[in-house]
Amino acid sequence: MKRDAKIIDVLKKRFHTSAMKHPDVAWEFVEKRLRASPERLIALAATEESGGEPDVDACDPSTGLVTFFDCSPESPVGRRSLCYDQAAYESRKQNKPKSSAEAFAKQVGAEILNEEQYRFLQTLGSFDSKTSSWILTPDSIRNLGGAIFCDLRFGRVFTYHNGAESYYAARGFRGFVEV
Repeated sequence: MKRDAKIIDVLKKRFHTSAMKHPDVAWEFVEKRLRASPERLIALAATEESGGEPDVDACDPSTGLVTFFDCSPESPVGRRSLCYDQAAYESRKQNKPKSSAEAFAKQVGAEILNEEQYRFLQTLGSFDSKTSSWILTPDSIRNLGGAIFCDLRFGRVFTYHNGAESYYAARGFRGFVEV
């Protein structure tokens, strides 16, 4: 329970600090949903612990679904130096990374942002101006051995490709958790 109270306090402070991102959402509503979903609280605590700084970025008025995106200024520090997925991890014969973005996301209970979500996140602030983040890669690209990532340079969002088995100290992934 102590961990639940701690993450709720962190999320509440962040929610109020960034109220301009979610002007039509009341904290009381968010907190009620959080308290009703202990497994999602665990996921949010894990995303926080890995440097993600989760914050409310969307609330669907028809379903009440609240979406938390990683809002750390740079790709979360505890989730860098990862290749894209398990197949890419297994294909590396030497100098393997510690894990893959896909496996890490699953471990913490988050999902990797897709390109549309990443671009939406960039409308709320400036993210990844010095780092980059793997994003959900379409099967058509992944089946050819590639994976895609994004960053913000020169005031624009760029989408790039790389071999899925590659990993870099400045590339991690951004995720989201729905409550």
